[in-house]
Amino acid sequence: MTTNSILDKYNRRVEAAGSLVCIGLDSEMEKLPARFSTEEFPQFEFNRWIIDQTAEYAASVKPNTAFYEARGVQGWNELRMTMDYLRANYPEIVTICDAKRADIGNTNRGYVTAIFDEMGFDAITLHPYLGREALAPFLERTDKACIILCRTSNPGAGEFQDLSVGGKPLWQSVAEKVGSDWNSNGNCMLVVGATYPEEMRTIRAIAPNLTFLVPGVGAQGGDVDSVVVAGLDAKGRGLMISSSRGIIFSDDPGGSARLLRDEINAAREAVYAAR
Repeated sequence: MTTNSILDKYNRRVEAAGSLVCIGLDSEMEKLPARFSTEEFPQFEFNRWIIDQTAEYAASVKPNTAFYEARGVQGWNELRMTMDYLRANYPEIVTICDAKRADIGNTNRGYVTAIFDEMGFDAITLHPYLGREALAPFLERTDKACIILCRTSNPGAGEFQDLSVGGKPLWQSVAEKVGSDWNSNGNCMLVVGATYPEEMRTIRAIAPNLTFLVPGVGAQGGDVDSVVVAGLDAKGRGLMISSSRGIIFSDDPGGSARLLRDEINAAREAVYAAR
């Protein structure tokens, strides 16, 4: 299996920052502090402030495109400005486009061009439902990373993900397929929600070398200790633990990011001590 440049970039950043924290830039206009409302580019100015406050503690940054697309051309431009700022000032931080794209192959080629080439993201979240053939334009990009939805953190996730497929839940089949088949270029990761630590433990056993993007800590009720115990890989990495609202809308975003980093690292040290 080839070594993926984005995974290498992420692991270097984890070691340099001593952090597994992913900052979710869910910059919903209605929730931005009032002082940004008079700015010409309010989302960008807010994002720049958050990035500068939290960069020391961030291994990755994850804008959710919904909050930018909702504003049309203006929002898309401010997302581009955010990406330009990250690349210019913090190129070592991995950037994730949280867009959850999925479509047939020729449509996905357009998404690949827009998100990887035009916007410059390192990675993107993807639905597996249409299969490898449809996602091939993403999976073929050995210079980028594909983060496949596996066991998501939302309360209704089990409606489909728990369905039995060949005697096992669908999320398990997804983990097995991605780990054994789709990851031939070494550029796949999995979305595994913090709210399902037992499932995460199973997925780690299935895919010991894959990195997990982990939403759901904080506001959604996921527990950091449980995530680290269940999901840490053999090298003490393998996790992108994401927090959005709990950091970006706190009174002290930098302090909140530092506290999450420290909480994660305390749990990592406990895991090492128990081994």
